[in-house]
Amino acid sequence: MADHENNIFTGERPLYGSKGLVVKSCIFEDGESPIKECSDISLEGCTFRWKYPIWYSSDIRVTDSTWEENARAGVWYCNNVSVHNSLINAPKNFRRCSGVSLSGVCFTNALETFWGCSRISLKDVEVTGDYFGMNCSDITADNLTINGNYSFDGARDIVITNSKLITKDAFWNCENVTVKNSFISGEYIGWNSKHLTFENCTIESLQGLCYIEDLVLRNCTLNDTTLAFEFSSVDAQLNGKVDSILNPSRGTIRVPSIGELIVEPDRVDEGATKIECEKIEKRSDRPEWLK
Repeated sequence: MADHENNIFTGERPLYGSKGLVVKSCIFEDGESPIKECSDISLEGCTFRWKYPIWYSSDIRVTDSTWEENARAGVWYCNNVSVHNSLINAPKNFRRCSGVSLSGVCFTNALETFWGCSRISLKDVEVTGDYFGMNCSDITADNLTINGNYSFDGARDIVITNSKLITKDAFWNCENVTVKNSFISGEYIGWNSKHLTFENCTIESLQGLCYIEDLVLRNCTLNDTTLAFEFSSVDAQLNGKVDSILNPSRGTIRVPSIGELIVEPDRVDEGATKIECEKIEKRSDRPEWLK
């Protein structure tokens, strides 16, 4: 039985400090922070229409609900939050939260969403928007779709499977990232990161996978990828052709074909990287822009 059903809440903090409530088919109209300093709250089929709806709360369960466009900064400073089968149309959701589980959630405007959060589980989640997942940790994601740039900047301890990421500058400044059975497309992937592993992935990138310490690729395909691996330590087993490789710092690269291999002897030790390749179409000691 619901404690509140088919109600319309207005004004500041209408459920402030509540504990152990079931809220069904309610609308939270104008008025900031309707659910603040609360715990053990179940929300089913609810609509949030105004900003800061859930702050400083714990053990929150949301199903079949909607954050409308003005419900900005929706869930901040919260612990143990689950959201299922819901639509989030507002930006800047989930900040400084711990223990967040999402399934069947669609973000239509995910600008600056999931910042500074930890212990995150994402299943069947669709994201549209830039700067998703900045400075987060302990993330698992399966069937995640992202269409937006600069995702996971500064994040760590990430495992992503069966996903599609259309995202420029993904995984910058990261540590301990594993991506399996996924498609990633975007410029400058992975720069300034440590311990990145891609398994059974297809990757498209301009100047991708550079400035990385301990980059591993297993059974991956680099389509339309140019100037890869600059100053990266790499252990790669690749399928098909790589259009161009520039100045890998050390490691092993196994690939059937390279369009152009560019190694500047005054910048990297040529002998530090073992390249096993049946066909290298062109070798250069300077990139085109320096000639």
